[in-house]
Amino acid sequence: MGKFSEGKGKEMPAVSTASLPDIIFMLLFFFMVTTVLRENTLKVDVVTPKATELTKLIHKTLVNTIHVGKPKEQYQKIYGTAPMLQLGDAVSQTKDIPLFLENFKTKVPESKRGLIISSLKVDGDVTMGILQDIKTKLRQSNQLKINYSAKTKEAK
Repeated sequence: MGKFSEGKGKEMPAVSTASLPDIIFMLLFFFMVTTVLRENTLKVDVVTPKATELTKLIHKTLVNTIHVGKPKEQYQKIYGTAPMLQLGDAVSQTKDIPLFLENFKTKVPESKRGLIISSLKVDGDVTMGILQDIKTKLRQSNQLKINYSAKTKEAK
């Protein structure tokens, strides 16, 4: 009856790590594909004013940003030194705002289009005339939710 033995002295087989590099490279590839890098290169200098009563935006995917400021030094030969408007990656004029908003709305699901906020990042030295023109175009485009970006100021 010695045909079957109880297997005393046998060890558990080692865990195979042959597929571990495949798993690591799959995770690396996944994170490389899903990571969103900065899409816009700023062509204007924006030094936002300081404020004490600030709230943080929750849904940043529903925010389109409009930058207003003087051109950076490398673009001053092309655009001059007067304050200008940057929509996305391009230097624009106030007449281009409705098209910019419409292009942004097409990227947002229809159920969330009413939650879109226009964030104005305006340099502290920009005159109110330019800002008023931008606000008028936003109002004409039925974009009534506006946010003004600012830096935190310590309360006294």
